[in-house]
Amino acid sequence: MNGRVLVSVSEGVAMVTLNRADKHNGVDFAMIDAMIATQRRLRRDRSVRAVILVGDGPSFCAGLDFKAVLARPALAAWKATQLLWPFTNQFQRWSMGWRQLGVPVIAAVHGNCFGAGIQLALGADIRFAHPQSQISLLEAKWGLVPDMGGMATLRELVPLDVAKELTFTGRVVDGTQAHALGLVTHLADDPVTAARALAAEIAMRSPDSVAAGKFLLQNAWRVGLWRALRAERLWQRRVIGRGNQQVAMAREQARAKAAATGTEPQLKPFKPRRL
Repeated sequence: MNGRVLVSVSEGVAMVTLNRADKHNGVDFAMIDAMIATQRRLRRDRSVRAVILVGDGPSFCAGLDFKAVLARPALAAWKATQLLWPFTNQFQRWSMGWRQLGVPVIAAVHGNCFGAGIQLALGADIRFAHPQSQISLLEAKWGLVPDMGGMATLRELVPLDVAKELTFTGRVVDGTQAHALGLVTHLADDPVTAARALAAEIAMRSPDSVAAGKFLLQNAWRVGLWRALRAERLWQRRVIGRGNQQVAMAREQARAKAAATGTEPQLKPFKPRRL
């Protein structure tokens, strides 16, 4: 790791922090490399139950740091050749890589969240934003289009006309407006605390059920009926009757018994995530 992204894990929650506070977490090549390495590391860690994406300092992420990128013209030219790749490139993995983790990924947005920043947040499963945060698909300002996974994720959240207006104008909206448009899931004065509370709630469920639910929804959301029903069958087969499904059943029975007797439920712990 190169220090651009910091990772800490406590009680099953991985805090992934963008670490260029002096640059409002502007994205350079080193940060992209660090983010991809972080995704790879967390995919292997079956003890992690949730990931929270945060930005150090005054902003979540102010977008691509063009000054830093253009200061290395040879590397920038080589990186640009990835636009010719017939598969997901490193820029797109910046956000889309989080879709491959079998845990909920929650973005906690504050301050500026522009360009690559909002595309990273859109790659998360759920987004909390401060009402006064500033959010924009800012690429139009530079004569570009969003190309770090933004279109693949934006289409899941807003109507086409809204996506077009945001893309054409590069308009900056605050957190409240972003919530009304569907760009963010929840508003919170303290997005990190709210994200932690949601992660704790999700952790009460089977980690295999959560992983299967995430992958099922991603597989089934925008496909035809036959493929959606096929995805249901596939992912249910992956969890039904397995260890964590049995633990989930036992935990619910323990809760019901405790409620009937007025006692504290004794809950079996879940096993490490399989999916």
